[in-house]
Parts: sequence; C-alpha cells; structure tokens
Amino acid sequence: MDDAHALVAAAGRIVVLTGAGISTDSGIPDFRGPQGVWTKDPAAQRSSDIRHYVADPEVRRQVWRTRMASPAWTAQPNPGHLAIVDLERQSPSGSRSGEHSRLHTLVTQNIDGLHQRAGSDPALVVELHGTMRQIQCLSCGERSAAETVYERVRAGDDDPSCLSCGGILKSATVSFGQQLVAADLERAWQAAAACNLLLAVGSSLTVSPANALVDVAAAAGAPVVIVNAEPTPYDDLAAAVVRRPISEVLPALVR
Repeated sequence: MDDAHALVAAAGRIVVLTGAGISTDSGIPDFRGPQGVWTKDPAAQRSSDIRHYVADPEVRRQVWRTRMASPAWTAQPNPGHLAIVDLERQSPSGSRSGEHSRLHTLVTQNIDGLHQRAGSDPALVVELHGTMRQIQCLSCGERSAAETVYERVRAGDDDPSCLSCGGILKSATVSFGQQLVAADLERAWQAAAACNLLLAVGSSLTVSPANALVDVAAAAGAPVVIVNAEPTPYDDLAAAVVRRPISEVLPALVR
C-alpha cells in the first residue's frame, strides 16, 4: 500500500482503468469473482454472446428481463468512484499548458454509468464496453434512452424491435463477438501510451483488448498499480499490487 501510494502521489498524468470490481460495493455483482454472475451461473455467459442474442428470441427475452431487473438502475456510486472524481479535481504539479487534472483519462470496462453519476467528467471517460443506459438498433444504428424501451417491455413487448426499421434492439453494450468502437479503443490506447502511471482497479485483466492497455503503458515506461481482490495475469509486471477493498484503498491512494 505504501509503494502504491508513493507511485500515485508522484504521478501527474494518470490513466485509470476500471472493471466490475469497483462497482461491487454499490451492489452490482462482478462476473468472474467468487460471487460473480458467471461464476455462480456459467450458463449466463451465453446471453452475453451476440451470436446467441441475434439467433434466439428466447435469449433476447431473457436478456431484457434480466437487464431490466439489474441492481445497476438503483445503485449509487461508492467511495471508489468518488475517489476517482477527487483525483480528477487535483491539478498536476508543474503542469504543462492545457493540463488541468492529474487524471488524464478514465477508461472503464463497466456499462453501469456510475462514474458519470459520481461526478466524473464525461469528456474524460471512455466506456470501452458501451453503456446499458442506451439502446441501439443492430440494423440501422439508431439509439434511444433505455427507459423508453423498457417501458415497452413492461407493457408486454418482451422482444421489442426498432420502431424505425424493425431491426433487433440491444443495449448499447459490447457483447462477445462484437467489435469495440474503434475510436474509443484508439483513444484508450493513446492515453495509455501517454500516461506516467496506469492505475488498474477492480479488473481481472483477462479480457482483451482492455487488458493490453497495461502492456501499452508499461512499454511506454509508466509504472502500473493494480488494485484488485483476486490475482491477475499482470501482477508480476506491476510496480505495486494491492488486494484490499477498493472503497477503502482508492480514497487513501489519491489522498
């Protein structure tokens, strides 16, 4: 913890990469942890595959029911999210022109929107895996607020289609088998290459290409600090690894 704190304190251009673990203290279960959604129910991973989603109406119906009941809709940001907001509000010492925050970029694998709800500047947030708070048509690409579609589901339309073209609707998230948004990935890549510290929080660092941001930062000479409850494949590469509760660790790290 002391090593991690010293590294964070010395850095003026930090990229934070967050995974599902930062939201567990808000009541949103992660996927691969001991109490994770896929750990407890491996079959649930099927619903996260775009091939099954497109091919099987029953999978879509199940996804709409499950997503509508997600605790993320009522979850509140926790001290981990708020600590990143605090980091964003800190000015780097000896900052260059145009640099107003020690937080360079916040890259998240999460789809819950809790970083923005905590107060993070949306302009600094890259949602690599999209957002559950919008719905997108897989045919025409039209987007709408999630609540407008869930109103239709609650009214009995258990597999809603696009009102504009009749195409299949899906939350604006990246499922297995879908490509990440190229512009988002490029932005995350450039941020990792430009940072002088990468702080990975609550991520198993097993999902590509998000985990490769650690390689990019390390190759550019930036130290890596990992805060996660379970071991990750990148622990040996990290300058410091902290396995303590995120809501306890992050406020102390950025203080």
